[in-house]
Amino acid sequence: MRKRNDTVRYTAKQIKTKMARGEDRTNWDKVDAVTGARLEASIQADVDDVHSEPEWTRIIVGIPARKDHINIRVDHDVLQWFRSKGKGYQTLMNNVLRAFAQTRQQSDTRNSQ
Repeated sequence: MRKRNDTVRYTAKQIKTKMARGEDRTNWDKVDAVTGARLEASIQADVDDVHSEPEWTRIIVGIPARKDHINIRVDHDVLQWFRSKGKGYQTLMNNVLRAFAQTRQQSDTRNSQ
């Protein structure tokens, strides 16, 4: 990843000095005009905010299993489907493989009895 040349860094003291001179870009009149009801409405409209209780039945308690690094060949269309799910697609692939392995382990246990 290339380093950006347009990044400017300030110390906390420099920021306070700029704010004292009125150089911050925050529109404080707009901030002060927001009412509680309007703020609550914008929170409710946020699609990324979870408004319900999490589903605790699917949690896994304990230390995560150790991960092994492997190289694996996967069909292009399968990989593209997982990648289309966004960030965390490798974890999703691991979860699918885990679910498959667990169902096979359960059926192997039943067959051996």
